[in-house]
Amino acid sequence: MAMDMLRQLAGSPLPATFRTSEEIDRIKLLRAAGLVIALTPAPSGSSGTDAAQVLAITERGREELARFSLPGDLPAMPPSGSSWWKSRLTAMVDSLRAQ
Repeated sequence: MAMDMLRQLAGSPLPATFRTSEEIDRIKLLRAAGLVIALTPAPSGSSGTDAAQVLAITERGREELARFSLPGDLPAMPPSGSSWWKSRLTAMVDSLRAQ
């Protein structure tokens, strides 16, 4: 599912490169939905060396991640401008308080 790919991207360093046709199709779906900024091969690419490269998750992509997060999932990506460590620390404190 494309949302699984978006979650995977959120937990990976970017840019990220994908080479299988299934991964490339998922990246194309995410790009078409405006959830990622990505470079994808042309539809007529038949060389077998095609790859899709995800450069960034868009603000809309971050909003979708936050909307579809389930308890126990990785914390959603912080909004632009927020520091990663501050968001991670807040998520850890919140999970400890919930126990």
